[in-house]
Amino acid sequence: MDLRIFTEPQQGATYDHIVTMAQATERLGFSAFFRSDHLQGFSRMAAASPVEGSTDAWITLAGLARDTSTIRLGTLVSAATFRSPGPLAISVATVDQMSGGRVELGLGTGWNEAEHRSYALPFPPLGERFDILEEQLEIITGLWTTPPGETFSFSGTHYTATDSPALPKPVQSPRVPIIVGGGGPKRTPAVAARFADEFNAGFRTTEFTAEQFGRVRAAVAAVGRPAESMTYSVAHAVCIGANEAELARRAERMNRTVEDLRANAIAGTPEEVVERIAAFGAVGATRLYLQLLDMTDLDQLELIAAEVLPRV
Repeated sequence: MDLRIFTEPQQGATYDHIVTMAQATERLGFSAFFRSDHLQGFSRMAAASPVEGSTDAWITLAGLARDTSTIRLGTLVSAATFRSPGPLAISVATVDQMSGGRVELGLGTGWNEAEHRSYALPFPPLGERFDILEEQLEIITGLWTTPPGETFSFSGTHYTATDSPALPKPVQSPRVPIIVGGGGPKRTPAVAARFADEFNAGFRTTEFTAEQFGRVRAAVAAVGRPAESMTYSVAHAVCIGANEAELARRAERMNRTVEDLRANAIAGTPEEVVERIAAFGAVGATRLYLQLLDMTDLDQLELIAAEVLPRV
């Protein structure tokens, strides 16, 4: 299992907190450091934080591109409602260049209405947001894969691009890897099959994850893609303790109970965490994003690296 670290800086973290955890992630041998792309914090993700407020996802990833050297970097996930596709394609390609080809783009429909209202962003109905997502993926991937010296054009319901020079190009060829995720039974698998290199079933049971992976596999086959061209991943909050007292202390800082976390996240002793990870591997996941909500708790990261990473 490929273990990646996934953080929620909108809950309160400066760039200094982010880079400290990213550099620890690299030093300890994890393969990637990902962050959410949100504009404000949410009480349902409550965790002890040294500061309030969010930071811009792609600006901080640009910093990490220069302040790390080996780990992969990306978003899980950026919202299509936050940015126009052309400028987003430029930003991601630029960060890919800055990192030497270590960037991945997770892109979704956006889901939280409050943050859109807070920052003057339209929040159309879900069906329209799916339309926006599909057009953005058409444009972003089209810009990146247009041969050098040629131009790219696109005409859709929400966006029109005319004779774009389709620059800059990312370092990775043919393009930056795309991650699509979600639990929708029809449209989500179809979008993933058309555009994604990785499908992420985040924060779901093993049973639901197995079902959704099956739907995505069927969609991949329906468009004539090789089965091995899609990576299947999951994301879950993690809370680990060397003993029950340490586990309870970390759960309290997340504003959750140990019982809740054991039932609905990846939580417990190192042995329990390894067992939970194996259960997701058994249903087809080959990659796991461990969501660390407390960005000051580097000891938890050290414990995962020492007691879990070598065993999965």
